[in-house]
This record gives sequence, C-alpha cells and structure tokens, in this order.
Amino acid sequence: MEATEGSSRVQRGEEILLPEEISSMVLVKMKEIAEAYLGQQVTNAVITVPAYFNDSQRQATKDAGVIAGLNVLRIINEPTAAQCSRPGQRQERRAQLKATAGDTHLGGEDFDNRLVNHFVEEFKRKHKKDISQNKRALRGCVQPVREPREPCPPALKPALKSTPCMRALTLYTSITRARSKSCVPDLFRGTLEPVEKALRDAKMDKSPDP
Repeated sequence: MEATEGSSRVQRGEEILLPEEISSMVLVKMKEIAEAYLGQQVTNAVITVPAYFNDSQRQATKDAGVIAGLNVLRIINEPTAAQCSRPGQRQERRAQLKATAGDTHLGGEDFDNRLVNHFVEEFKRKHKKDISQNKRALRGCVQPVREPREPCPPALKPALKSTPCMRALTLYTSITRARSKSCVPDLFRGTLEPVEKALRDAKMDKSPDP
C-alpha cells in the first residue's frame, strides 16, 4: 500500500509496517544466525547495499539496522565488500576500490528467460501448442533451466526435464553449452559496457600488469 506522502507501507493483518521495519526483521534473523555461529552477542555491524543505492536508501538501511538493535558502523557498497572478502585482503586489511559499474536491468533472470523462450519454441515445434502465455507452464520451466546453468564442460548436455507444461504434455530435452550461448549473444555483449565504464572511471586500461 502507498502512504499519503508517497512512501510505501506494508499491511500485515491490522499492522502497518514501514519498509525499514520489514528490513529490520531480516537483519534480526541474520543477527541471530551470526550469534549462534559465533557463540556470543553481536551488537556492531557493517551492512552492505547495492552500489546504486541513493542517500535516502542508505539511510533507510541504517535505520533498519538500528531498529534491529544493531550499532551500524558503516554502510558499504556490495562490490566493496566483495573486494574486501577476497583471499589475502582480509589479512592485509587494506583494499582500494577504484570504480564500480553495472546494469541493474541485466542479470541471471535475463539469461533464464532466453533459455525458457528457447524451450517454449521447442515445445511448440514438438507438440504444436503455444505455452508462451501459460504462466503456470512457464514457471515450471524456470527451475529446470537454472540447474544446467552451473559451469560444465562444453561437451556436457545437461538434461532439462520440465514439469508438465500443458496438461499431460511434457518436454524432455537437453541443450549443449554452445547452443545455450547462441541464445544470448547480445546479453553477453551487454556485460562489456559496465566493465569498460568501470575501467574508464578508474583510469585503467585492459593491459595486463607488467
């Protein structure tokens, strides 16, 4: 639901919750997991956020941490956290992140959808039925598509066995790694622009270190 001032609210029964309160529930659970693992109370925290978060989103995340009972030391970008967690960086305790870039509208789901479309067309050729508008059938195809996305040798043919897509009809098929790549050439090209932007912003080139 939307509040009068334009901000979002979530209604749970008769209770109206702010987004920060919803986020705090996640942080409380994470705090409990950390305490169970460490065997001690956790009070201080560094929270990561997507690099594209603006100031208000970062402040809302910090507020969620406070609601969860945490002393939020810092809010840092996820790419920065990934860099700091690299082997060797934790021992050195120093890391310099020169630039970040990305496309928030390009991710694993885009690749999944292309493969789903491929199998929808294959289903249509085999059974003469179009399931592209059948949401239940499409949902049944997503998980089998994701499983073969794990790294595999080029010669391996991961089997895709979809759940029943149209009543009693089921598609049993497979796809090679090379064929799956041929479904997404533009998506692969789309990953190059953020890399090049990050290099430009960091004033670096693609030449290997001497």
